[in-house]
Amino acid sequence: MAGFVEHRAVRPLASVSAALFLSAVVGFLLIRSLGEGLSDSAPALPASALKSETKIDVLPHVLFALVVIILTARIVGVAFAWLGQPPVIGEVLAGILLGPSFLGAIAPETAELLLSPEVVDHLNILAQLGVILYLFVVGLELDTVQLRRQGLEALVIATAGMVAPFLLGSALALGLYPALAPPGVPFTVFALFLGVTLAITAFPVLARILTDCGLTSTRLGGQALTCAAIGDVAAWCLLALAVGVAQARLDAALHTLFGTAVFFVFMVFAVRPLLLRWLDRQGDKLTQGVAAVLLVGVLASAWTTAFIGIHALFGAFLFGALIPHHSPAARQMEHRLRDAVTVMLLPAYFAFTGLRMRIGLMAGMEQWLVCGLIVAIATFGKFGGTLLAARLTGAGWRHAAALGVLMNTRGLMELVVLNIGLDLGVISPALFAMLVLMAVVTTMATAPIMQLLGVTRPSPRPADHERNE
Repeated sequence: MAGFVEHRAVRPLASVSAALFLSAVVGFLLIRSLGEGLSDSAPALPASALKSETKIDVLPHVLFALVVIILTARIVGVAFAWLGQPPVIGEVLAGILLGPSFLGAIAPETAELLLSPEVVDHLNILAQLGVILYLFVVGLELDTVQLRRQGLEALVIATAGMVAPFLLGSALALGLYPALAPPGVPFTVFALFLGVTLAITAFPVLARILTDCGLTSTRLGGQALTCAAIGDVAAWCLLALAVGVAQARLDAALHTLFGTAVFFVFMVFAVRPLLLRWLDRQGDKLTQGVAAVLLVGVLASAWTTAFIGIHALFGAFLFGALIPHHSPAARQMEHRLRDAVTVMLLPAYFAFTGLRMRIGLMAGMEQWLVCGLIVAIATFGKFGGTLLAARLTGAGWRHAAALGVLMNTRGLMELVVLNIGLDLGVISPALFAMLVLMAVVTTMATAPIMQLLGVTRPSPRPADHERNE
């Protein structure tokens, strides 16, 4: 009898989730029909602000640049940790401080010496490798068992928390496209990217905040992590679609999407069983040989997705997600990679992002008002969609509000999406700066608002903070 009642209760939630998904499709198609007639007028992407014709011995300069980047990131990150903020926010700001928005403005010669084009090219390679390995670690942290345990309630909440900001972001594209879209970018691609950037939730940074608040083992913490994981997977799928459409011609876009689907099915149903059986035979100790095989698998998977026509990050994330979250291989591999990736390689990525961010492009009050509007819409969409869905599933107002605040957390995942969009020429440098500021502001707001809602947090201890972007 209990099973029958539970089955009867599942049907409405499944119907709600399906209805939300359908509303996203119908809503976006309507927005697309309105926006296809718009024309873009933003100027072409400017050349790099840092130019140098002097040939340099690259290795010493790269090493010196890494020293400065790591020290700056650690100092600013620790300062933000003492302020009760995730250290990643400080490290992102450290990258901006080293770019043209600050150091390049007050000491252009020093900025050119520290981060010349030759140095930046090499840092970019290190940064891209670091993000690939970081997404592999994020995949290792994805608890698929918890995803199944939370059930349809988390699915409904996560779907609503994605659909609302995605549709609002796509609708916002109607107003931003004529002024901020790069020349030649179709409205469909621009709207897809803007919708995805507003829909992102940073799963690892959320995990850090929940740990600081002492909520990891609570119902709220478990539900928040599950919803964030579902939302991030959905966001990566949407981003894969946007990248495939942006990179491919219309006659080849379906081939890219088909290749992505084939790769996903092959990895899940062919590679994963073989990988699990092989890991079981290796025992509990992660030898260098096992680590080498896993790293080769990550790089091969990343290369495959890049070859298909989507980003290499997708392959790295998927390969990490194939390995069970609580397995010895996942725990030990994460332990070995985390410090090297987060202390050295990710700060290089933040510095590379900072070089591309030019706050000076946001000239005049109108540009700053647009940035404020983006922050408001991103916050309202994520918070409102999550709040209403949580209430629909039976949560109280306080629980639903806290869940909405947590889902509004963004971090490195947002920066990854924004850099992909800028690399593809889908978003302009001015819009890139606005969206980076949106990611920083929405993430910084999470911990203080949780305190206002009555969630107490132990005093931050910067030395104990591990990276979770």
